[in-house]
Amino acid sequence: MRVAPRSNPTARQQRLGAELRKLREGAGLSTEQAAAVLATNRTVITSTEAGRHGISPERVRRMAYHYDCTDKDLIEVLASMGAERTKGWWEEFRDLLPPTFLDIAEMEWFAKGLRMTTLAHIPGPFQTESFARALFEAAIPQLPEEEFEARVSHRIQRHRALDRPGGPTYMATIHEAALRIEVGGRTVLREQLAHILHMAEQRNITVRAIPFSAGAFPGSGQSFLYAYGEVPSLDTVQLDRTSVAEFLHTTTQLRKFSLQLDQMERIALTESRTRDLIRSIMQQL
Repeated sequence: MRVAPRSNPTARQQRLGAELRKLREGAGLSTEQAAAVLATNRTVITSTEAGRHGISPERVRRMAYHYDCTDKDLIEVLASMGAERTKGWWEEFRDLLPPTFLDIAEMEWFAKGLRMTTLAHIPGPFQTESFARALFEAAIPQLPEEEFEARVSHRIQRHRALDRPGGPTYMATIHEAALRIEVGGRTVLREQLAHILHMAEQRNITVRAIPFSAGAFPGSGQSFLYAYGEVPSLDTVQLDRTSVAEFLHTTTQLRKFSLQLDQMERIALTESRTRDLIRSIMQQL
């Protein structure tokens, strides 16, 4: 089996490799056994599963066959992942930013739907340039100028996943605290809140606020993003960390965070009352 070597594997390539490994292990095959039935060597199998090598759609289907996979939808999605060659807009930042930034943008771009909850900051795809600059200016230690500018540019381009034709649905559940923290000062926050109201007018975007009066709720100490994959087995949860994002894929983890989001959305204000709250906050600034 011939494979094309790749450097700097993307999150998408790594996920494809991980799914192929799951299929192999589910079939009860060791890497040596898989190499034997696929007429290749063990190193190729391990490199492919690590996302370090490209793999054609035909090879993906052949591996799925030998791994006894009968999920046709999953096989076709994995095959399409193997066929992807066009680089996304985020690739221009590959040597400038930590890989996590690129992985999040890539995940948002390919998701069928997104559900986000945030407690202290405005969701990344909603942030204005002034708001993003104020956030990154607060970093300790101070960011080098080139990386600072790259982070700002990358942050404000993340909205492209939502604006493009056929973009994912996006449900943002934002705590009132995030709507009131004066990042960059009153003028910047007022501009940011106006931008959220504008974004909420898009048909694929829903914004709802959790008011202070809601009190405690499951998951109240954690901001996270739930991304729906092309098939359910490719769903992902990204936990919001200070420096390195954590991506979760297991059924138990996905179920836990899905239930937390359900509860948050049950206690959140309606879209109409959320708009009223945002306008009220703007008037107070």
